[in-house]
Formats: sequence, C-alpha cells, structure tokens
Amino acid sequence: VPIDNNWLENQIRPWALGRTNWLFAGSLRAGQRAAAIMSLIRSAQLNGHDPYVYLKDVLNRLPTHRADDIAQLLPHRWAPITA
Repeated sequence: VPIDNNWLENQIRPWALGRTNWLFAGSLRAGQRAAAIMSLIRSAQLNGHDPYVYLKDVLNRLPTHRADDIAQLLPHRWAPITA
C-alpha cells in the first residue's frame, strides 16, 4: 500500500489551482457550460483519449449525428472514424 497519494493529488491539482479563476465564469449558464466541457475533457482523459482529438471529432460529427445514436459519442463509447 503506497504511503502517499501523490498520484491523486496530481490528478486534482489543475482543478484546485483553477478554482479561484473559475469563480467568475460570467454567469450561471456560462459556469454550467464550463463544467460540462471540463467533465467531457476529464472523462476523455480517463478513457485514454486525447481530449483535443475527442472534442474535435465529436463536435464535427454532432450536427449530422442521429439523435438515437448520440450515446455513441460519449467518451466511454467513442471510437474515432478511421479513413
């Protein structure tokens, strides 16, 4: 059993450091949007995806994607389109 929790501390450090900066997101809706994007970014990282590649692909697919299949774009189900 490890004696420290450095790994966990390193995982949450970006969020802890930014907390005061995010107090003023502009409005309640802006804060909710920021939280949704940060959640997608972190979920993509935890599922082994590059967040930039994931979000770029999902945002490009979203306008033409069927509403019934929208769950396929979530980080735990997402697979990049290979040409």
